Amino acid sequence: MAKADLHQTRNIGIMAHIDAGKTTTSERILFYTGLTHKIGETHDGSATMDWMEQEQERGITITSAATNT
Repeated sequence: MAKADLHQTRNIGIMAHIDAGKTTTSERILFYTGLTHKIGETHDGSATMDWMEQEQERGITITSAATNT
């Protein structure tokens, strides 16, 4: 993997109340930055950030997650 240019690095955090769209926003960020090739949806269990089986079955986010692009 190529070494990242620190001038191009941005760290962000997404915090909001329940059902505000945090996972939806995260999924769009992953897609539009090219990390994923498909936009995952929480309600159908295809969200990249919802990796636990319980999260996928219930269509909710239970744990926090971190990723990089």
